Amino acid sequence: MLQGAHITLRARHETDVPVLQAELYDDVATRSRADSRAWRPIPPGSTQSPYAVSGASDEAACFSVVETASGELAGEALLWGIDTHNRTAHLGIALRPAHRGRGFAADVLRVLCRFGFTVLGLNRLQLETLADNAPMVRAATAAGFTTEGTLRRSAWACGEFADQVVLGLLAEEWRG
Repeated sequence: MLQGAHITLRARHETDVPVLQAELYDDVATRSRADSRAWRPIPPGSTQSPYAVSGASDEAACFSVVETASGELAGEALLWGIDTHNRTAHLGIALRPAHRGRGFAADVLRVLCRFGFTVLGLNRLQLETLADNAPMVRAATAAGFTTEGTLRRSAWACGEFADQVVLGLLAEEWRG
């Protein structure tokens, strides 16, 4: 397990899957804004759930986010697109509605950075978010990320194209 100031990242448990599926995936509007893949209905208990527990992978490291004080499942976090040759990866997080706006996102990002830089030996971490996702941009900036650019009208979200912001952090810039 990986500890932050207010959260813990741990391996995904089977009991996490239905909660994450119901509160994160089945919220179509929010999920459509958070994932570049089109939303499709997935029945409960399906192995096709993006939260389904699977074996270790060289391309992704998936975690459940737990609020340390209460022990309650707060969401999910992952490093994806891990490229061990170029030593890069992308970060993603999604918090359950009851855990948003409580300062957990920056804490999750810091812990993911510590994992990526110190455990995996990566050199660059990157995240992309819709330009109007001010809470995520603030959390990433608080965790040390720099806005590197805007991908104009690059994301199809809820029936329209939207701009995406790319934020990056290098190992040499990271303050562990």
